[in-house]
Amino acid sequence: MTRLFDTPLYPYARHPDQDAANPVRHPVIVIGAGPVGLAAALDLGQQGVPVVVLDENDKVSHGSRAICFAKRTLEIADRLGCGDPLTDRGVRWNLGKVFFGDRKVYEFNLLPEDGHRRPAFVNLQQYHLENDMVARLRTLQAEGAPIDLRGNSRVTDIAAHPDHVALTVDTPDGPYDLEAEYVIACDGAGSPTRDRLGLGFTGRVFEDNFLIADVTMQADFPTERWFWFDPPFNPGQSALLHKQPDGVWRIDLQLGWDIDREKEKEPDRVRARVRQMLGDDVAFELEWVSIYTFQCRRMDRFRHGRVLFAGDAAHQVSPFGARGANSGLQDTDNLCWKLRLVLAGEAPETLLDSYDSERVEAADENILNSSRSTDFITPKSKTSRLFRDAVLDLSEHHAFARPFVNSGRLSVPCIHAGSPLSTPDALPGGPARTRPGAPCPDAPLGNGYLLDHLRNGFTLLALGREAPAIPGTTPLGLPEVTDALRTRYLGKADSALYLLRPDQHVAARWTDATPAEIETALTRAKGGHA
Repeated sequence: MTRLFDTPLYPYARHPDQDAANPVRHPVIVIGAGPVGLAAALDLGQQGVPVVVLDENDKVSHGSRAICFAKRTLEIADRLGCGDPLTDRGVRWNLGKVFFGDRKVYEFNLLPEDGHRRPAFVNLQQYHLENDMVARLRTLQAEGAPIDLRGNSRVTDIAAHPDHVALTVDTPDGPYDLEAEYVIACDGAGSPTRDRLGLGFTGRVFEDNFLIADVTMQADFPTERWFWFDPPFNPGQSALLHKQPDGVWRIDLQLGWDIDREKEKEPDRVRARVRQMLGDDVAFELEWVSIYTFQCRRMDRFRHGRVLFAGDAAHQVSPFGARGANSGLQDTDNLCWKLRLVLAGEAPETLLDSYDSERVEAADENILNSSRSTDFITPKSKTSRLFRDAVLDLSEHHAFARPFVNSGRLSVPCIHAGSPLSTPDALPGGPARTRPGAPCPDAPLGNGYLLDHLRNGFTLLALGREAPAIPGTTPLGLPEVTDALRTRYLGKADSALYLLRPDQHVAARWTDATPAEIETALTRAKGGHA
């Protein structure tokens, strides 16, 4: 059977750049065509920024890898033009259950609120995500978007200069040189770019080992996230079960510290573990197996002159909470509009420093939550285990204990409350969830949703009034306000003005504002002096 990740999707083809007398300079070069690199290419390309993507492979990732994509990621995908295929193909879920031994101790709903276009999460194999993103890229190329995806093109050298970045690229026809005004390094946890520039990581490395087994089977389990502490089929450890499309299920089993990794990956041994979990009467086949340990680490800075790091190349977390790929796509969502403004001369280069400050803040938040999850799931002392087990026992019957249960705090977008791009809040009684720095929550609007109207540029959203015309912004006036909009954006106020960034984060909000005040906030949001 030919599988998606066995088929070349962007095979090597010789490019005129390889025959140029001198290195050709491009505005942006992206290194790596995983989800983060493809997101950067789509974002820049659909905004008219010429971008070259270099990838040492010619096909999507092997195996499921990342599978849980959060609501915010789906909303970013909507803006990139590929949200529908991801959501339609993926397995939607909002509910999760936590078990202790063979007892369900409680369940939770990640999106109890109505009026959102997208669910809390979809489960989708990473190769499907990449395939849909490449399909969207091909559509944009056919429409004239300046995106160039080059397979079998491995960057073997990189040197950063004050006004450009020089690269050497190896291909089946031999090496050639390129230049870029800016490089976005999306080349994964082992980032060769990071190593070649002599840059490192700081943080924690965990020693527990976990087995991932993606199995194909027909099962009656509901489309929920199930997590076990100390299950009878994996005593003293943990387990996780997720449904994926195509009859594939993700099983994640904690193995402990001192193991023989190669032995544990042997198919017969994996099958025995899975059979112990599912029972002898469930027929299944192994699709993909991996054993991993994990790290909660990041680079000190994500911007190094004209080289910017995103995704796993910049930060790594444990998989508990689905923070890896989701935070990576939020990186490019934050970066690409800033890069476009800088390249167009509409913002100072220092605007890119806000990418570093905002996404380092987000990485620290993810690392903190991921480390806490890991410490709860894998207690390192007898006292810690006694505390954890007591919390789990109490949570079955007492709601006060449930917030202390941590089976992986699931990914939510960071609120950049202290961002230098934000204007101080001027909406008394406004909801905290939409304060400056926060991402915009969705809400029904006419026959669609609010976020459908927030694409790429700055938006001046007026609630309970008309929107003034301010150069550099798109007005969106909503004199009639729905209950959902009132709850999420007005709070105690009767009307409001919101200045929204291209990445759908709030830059400023007021009860009322003069054109001069709005223009000052817009200048600030572009990295200028307020």
